[in-house]
Amino acid sequence: MLHLVFDFSDNVIFQRLQQQSGVIFLNNAVLKLLKKSHFESDLLNLVKTTPCYVLGDDLIIRGISADLILEKIELIDYAKFVQLTVENTPIQTWN
Repeated sequence: MLHLVFDFSDNVIFQRLQQQSGVIFLNNAVLKLLKKSHFESDLLNLVKTTPCYVLGDDLIIRGISADLILEKIELIDYAKFVQLTVENTPIQTWN
């Protein structure tokens, strides 16, 4: 299952995301991928078991450079986003 995460406010989400096909962080969720964020420990544990991606355009819109997010989260473009959604079903969204 592919998860599209648009936003999250607590650590509970990480329990549900473990060992999935992948997680794509979009929209305001990208703000929580910064190094030294409140969620850094949970994100580091997540990337050990689950491929994690961030949409590059969402970083750009928010003025965040790729070097400010955790290294294990892969930066993707819209073409890769579409590819992942086609290859991985079902898709779960989180707001």
